[in-house]
Amino acid sequence: MRDYRVLIFDWDGTLVDSIGRIVAAMHLASAVCGLPRLEDEAVKGIIGLALPEAIAQLYPDLDDPLLSERFRLAYSEQYLLLEHEPSPLFPGVAESLEAFRAQGYRLAVATGKSRHGLHRVLEGRGWLDYFDITRCADETASKPHPLMLQEILAHLRLSPGQALMVGDSVFDLQMANNAGMDAVAVGFGAQPLESLRACGPRLAINEFSELRTWLGSGVSARTSEEGVYVG
Repeated sequence: MRDYRVLIFDWDGTLVDSIGRIVAAMHLASAVCGLPRLEDEAVKGIIGLALPEAIAQLYPDLDDPLLSERFRLAYSEQYLLLEHEPSPLFPGVAESLEAFRAQGYRLAVATGKSRHGLHRVLEGRGWLDYFDITRCADETASKPHPLMLQEILAHLRLSPGQALMVGDSVFDLQMANNAGMDAVAVGFGAQPLESLRACGPRLAINEFSELRTWLGSGVSARTSEEGVYVG
């Protein structure tokens, strides 16, 4: 098992149970803009991308820049309304992150959220100084481009082999692959493990606490009855 020095987490669908609100906000924004309502699974399939890229993938024929910007603003407004009470952390996240810090891991976030959006939620939790570094899609390249991971590694002066990316979308895992980094797939977020396994993650989990167990075990490969898989 590699000697990981930094654990890099996606935010929505990995640490925070916010996928339902993202889907609802997308549907509300499409209604505001007079665009067709898409299936929930289609919306979940773009979670992880920066918002402009997400809109372009959901509505590839939308070639009106003004309407695209209206959709972006409508989505942001609707999401904020739904987030009047912040989305909760998934079970086991708070305890596991504290344990990781105590064990000496550096912690980072690589997210498709905007800097403004991430700052808002981190401030609400009192976590502005919790992570060693955070990178957002509107200040670097969108996933699955590896730039945000490369920037995190450069800041921490670490190599790809010393880092582990944890995410719930194929974009997270593809980004890790593009950066030459190991990844963990979580099956309780936007996309099912069946899709994520195709990206070759080192570990696939159904509960966040399984990551803590795996990192503490030193075991490089195992299969559980629940279908947890380590490559």
